[in-house]
Amino acid sequence: MASRAVLFAQQRRPRRLLLRAAALALLSLWQAATEPLPATVSAERSLVWGPGLKAELTLPVRYFFIQAVDPDGRNFTRSPPGSKQFKVTIDPVSPKEDLQIHVPEVLDRKDGSFLMRYRMYGSVREGLKVEILYNDVHVAQSPYILKGPVYHEYCNCPEEDTQLWEKSLSCPSEEPQIIKDFSAFPSIDLQRMFSEVPPRFGQRMGAIVHYTILSNRIYRRSLGKYTDFKMFSDEILLSLARKVHLPDVEFYLNVGDWPVEHRKANDSPGPLPIFSWCGSVDSADIVLPTYDVTHSALEALRGVTNDLLSIQGNTGPVWNNKTEQGFFRGRDSREERLQLAQLSKENPELLDAGITGYFFFREKEKELGKAPLMGFFDFFKYKYQVSVDGTVAAYRFPYLLLGDSLVMKQDSQYYEHFYTALKPWSHYVPVKRNLEDLLDKIKWAKENDEEVRKIAKEGQAAARVLLQPHRFYCYYFKVFQSRFLSVTPFRVSFPKRRLQARCRAEAVRVTMATINKRPVKVAFLQMELTGYSLHHHKKSH
Repeated sequence: MASRAVLFAQQRRPRRLLLRAAALALLSLWQAATEPLPATVSAERSLVWGPGLKAELTLPVRYFFIQAVDPDGRNFTRSPPGSKQFKVTIDPVSPKEDLQIHVPEVLDRKDGSFLMRYRMYGSVREGLKVEILYNDVHVAQSPYILKGPVYHEYCNCPEEDTQLWEKSLSCPSEEPQIIKDFSAFPSIDLQRMFSEVPPRFGQRMGAIVHYTILSNRIYRRSLGKYTDFKMFSDEILLSLARKVHLPDVEFYLNVGDWPVEHRKANDSPGPLPIFSWCGSVDSADIVLPTYDVTHSALEALRGVTNDLLSIQGNTGPVWNNKTEQGFFRGRDSREERLQLAQLSKENPELLDAGITGYFFFREKEKELGKAPLMGFFDFFKYKYQVSVDGTVAAYRFPYLLLGDSLVMKQDSQYYEHFYTALKPWSHYVPVKRNLEDLLDKIKWAKENDEEVRKIAKEGQAAARVLLQPHRFYCYYFKVFQSRFLSVTPFRVSFPKRRLQARCRAEAVRVTMATINKRPVKVAFLQMELTGYSLHHHKKSH
């Protein structure tokens, strides 16, 4: 990493050496591009793997991967020649079971691998049969039989054996960011938390939600005026509770943009444990996967199109056919974005950056102009994606990493839950906070195409692992396993009515209740109700 930084600093070399290096790089690319691909795909030797082939692993959208392999056992590194594609059919094992299931086309990831997704709209007792064909020949061990029962997303069927559930998801044994976040809290005084959080953060302008998970039911009350985004935390918590029996925990979640706890560990009084979707170097908030990525995982193949899976098959032209410019589109949520648009006006040969909407700096629209909206998949027509913070961390960053362009990321005080696994110059190219070196970085990238392509591939490979939808469930569950969050006494009210859902052929109950603002006390195994209110979302099953 340091050597790359030194290399960049030494780019003011004689023009003759630059031309020679560029010629060698072009020769290398030409050789790679002209290297013949294997002639045919071997269906038998190709590989199939992924969580979507496990019956016990319930996800909103199940998915698995296919790696094309030739008859000699060599992996394809580009799309196989010809128009033939892998074909997948998914049906209940038993003809007596009727199941609605959305099975879209296989996504070509353009590196010899393919991504298959499917969404179930019902559960099956006997199981599923997954057939994968290439040129009408079964691929690898196809057909794959997922022995039932196989549950759909809205089946309230939590696994009681939490270790078995974690094993089925191949959850990491530890998450570095979780360890780091909880290191600021050697112990957590719940009574102090209950007494201090509401007056400090729950004032009228606050955005804090108080959650309690008890007996795998989820209760909440809002503290403050700006808590509408609780709809996103509700949906991921409910989804998680339908899949695994959660520990009894109690916590406060900040659903606003900025981290809120700025006390230091050695301050007196010390920091309070507040969950947030974004962290910063000057705050002590405990970071969770953002509402954006969890909503993407929950609504893929239904409510959203630019999700973390679909992007992998929509990465634009191959590397050599991408436009060699930096690229950015976004609203005016940070001043550096305006600077980016100005740089683009002055250096259009290097940078195509524009503001698509003005809210914070409306007076700048006349000077900088308003760029037309562009479909996100079209971003990847450009080789260099510039990631600049918005109000906090740019929540577009994970999506950019999943493309096959190079990401140039602005230095930032903000971070998401997975940033600790990324390294500058290995997974992305860093850019100074004030963007003063951005143009030089773009010039450097154009002169070092092979190295830049390697960084882009490393970033994409890391994102494909870190941002798999099932990893978000692992992360949330790992946070809730903290012994510091155990609830006692419980402070919740139970609802009078419950939603009915069908699961395992009998009626089950799915509940989301809010805590009334009036005092409510529920002691362990004994409760006293002084008020209640009910909140629920009707779902299709």
